[in-house]
Amino acid sequence: MTDLIRWGILATGGIAHAFTSDLVANGLTVQAVGSRTQSSAQAFAAEFGIPTAHASYEALVNDPEVDVIYVSTPHPFHAEQATLALNAGKHVLIEKPIALNAREARQIVDLAASKNLLVMEAMWTRFLPHMVRIREILAAGTLGELRSLLADHTQDLPDDPTHRLNSLALGGGALLDLGVYPVNFAHAVFGPPDTILASASFKATGADAQVATIFRYAGGQIATTFSASDTLGPTTASIIGTHGRIDIDGVWYSPTTFRVLDNHGTVLETFAPAEITGRGMQFEAVEVETLIRAGTRSSDIMPAEESVAIMATLDAVRAQIGLRYPGE
Repeated sequence: MTDLIRWGILATGGIAHAFTSDLVANGLTVQAVGSRTQSSAQAFAAEFGIPTAHASYEALVNDPEVDVIYVSTPHPFHAEQATLALNAGKHVLIEKPIALNAREARQIVDLAASKNLLVMEAMWTRFLPHMVRIREILAAGTLGELRSLLADHTQDLPDDPTHRLNSLALGGGALLDLGVYPVNFAHAVFGPPDTILASASFKATGADAQVATIFRYAGGQIATTFSASDTLGPTTASIIGTHGRIDIDGVWYSPTTFRVLDNHGTVLETFAPAEITGRGMQFEAVEVETLIRAGTRSSDIMPAEESVAIMATLDAVRAQIGLRYPGE
């Protein structure tokens, strides 16, 4: 393989548009797109100047000019399509959540390992400049002993019962679409929780509308998360330690600002990211390309094994609130 990494985009929905736009705007190579119809693939290819449009996912993953596949279909199809790509010898970046449940995530990660291929969950937040700086601050011990984390992700999304976000058959609901962000963040700071408490309210379709969690850890730390698809809240986050805290402004999971304060309320640092081109999804793509060139098969920032553990946490939350998806 040359130094040039060529991307194939699997599916042409909204998140595929956002991701591809960021790649193209930042000079990364998008070689091909695959859709269930030729017309959809051609329209997407024309929009972004992509050389090849495939009328099926099978044709895309078997394209010899594609090195890595970005899977951007609804959650219940991630495992199937990641498997398709891995069996075709392609590295894979899978839109979050990595799968519908931990069992599927385990299968994906094991298959990638058996084929010596890279698989990574597209949790773009971990790669953003403000999160890079936050990791440095935590590693330096600026906050002292970390004790708690608070994070919410709330959006006022469509109530249409036929919308993907409200369809259990498509993995819709607040937890997997929105809650995955703060749950992932809690994992990044504290690791897997020892105990989980969860509560939820539901829409008429059976999809979860609001989900609140309390995670407790072996060292006594506590993380609380809240996600909702029917209300718009602050969408902020805080990490609190014995010597101070970090307050991340809304929208905390996108490029944003934060402040570091000591226990007297004195601001020790104010962070504002430099201007970036696009939404910021290119950073995760650059990570994938760097790993592929180095022959590395898992990211230290978003390890595949951690993605499996996060799905196990989400499974435990769903068990407590009584949420199951068709076919499970």
